[in-house]
Amino acid sequence: MVNLEQRASILSEALPYILKYKDKIIVIKYGGNAMVDENLKAKVMEDVVMLSSLGMKVVLVHGGGPEISAMLKKIGKESKFVDGLRVTDLETVDVVTEVLAGKLNKNLVKQLNLAGGRAIGLSGLDAGLLTAAMIDEKLGYVGQITEINPDVILDALSLGYIPVVSTIGYDKEGNVYNINADTAAARIAGALGAEKFIAMTDIKGVLKDKNDPNSLMQTINVSEIKQLAKLGIIDGGMVPKVACCEEAIRRGVANVVIIDGRVPHSILIEVLTDEGVGTQFK
Repeated sequence: MVNLEQRASILSEALPYILKYKDKIIVIKYGGNAMVDENLKAKVMEDVVMLSSLGMKVVLVHGGGPEISAMLKKIGKESKFVDGLRVTDLETVDVVTEVLAGKLNKNLVKQLNLAGGRAIGLSGLDAGLLTAAMIDEKLGYVGQITEINPDVILDALSLGYIPVVSTIGYDKEGNVYNINADTAAARIAGALGAEKFIAMTDIKGVLKDKNDPNSLMQTINVSEIKQLAKLGIIDGGMVPKVACCEEAIRRGVANVVIIDGRVPHSILIEVLTDEGVGTQFK
């Protein structure tokens, strides 16, 4: 039980961060266990609404790999991956659009609204938010971002909404592309001039020893990333996470961090406390 004095201390510690981030844009890349586990999802929604109610301009960018795979399985279509990217033919891109921009996006909007927020769902197709091009023919309709028009997000923020963005894009011919959510979130953060970028993952952060959860690297300079990759400290699923953090830093985002989405209220701990949580990049 937290007594009144401890509660006052917690609020006092949070005040400088509330003032620091008031009216500033915070982009959160949302995925992993925190998106699948209903209890964790509720905590994330509460965190986002809390930050928004404190005057911070929160943008939630989400993926949905497990949900897409489940839907493909449901219609009898096998999921195939090359270099960690989903092979996306025309039938698959239709499913991706239905799941990401439809069911999943609107469910998150609903959850945020039920938690007391004012959320609005967007996709990269809306108002030309994400223009894309095919990465490689062998991957099909998997896209790399060629241009970002953040005006629709900025307009939503100016009206007090919490934008919830699904990462599909399109080209001038009208082809729709599935875009990696980590990459898209970092690019969006840069285009918005965000003050902070938070990438949620399923481990504590970057570990010096993958078998030792206590070996968390609290701070990494982007100049160290190549060496850490050579040493095998950054490998596997952490590679795209770190790459998106590096991208955000290089595009001018002041504060970039990977946090453990399995920890309830990890977003609040990161934004509003002295200790923070996870691995920070600079």
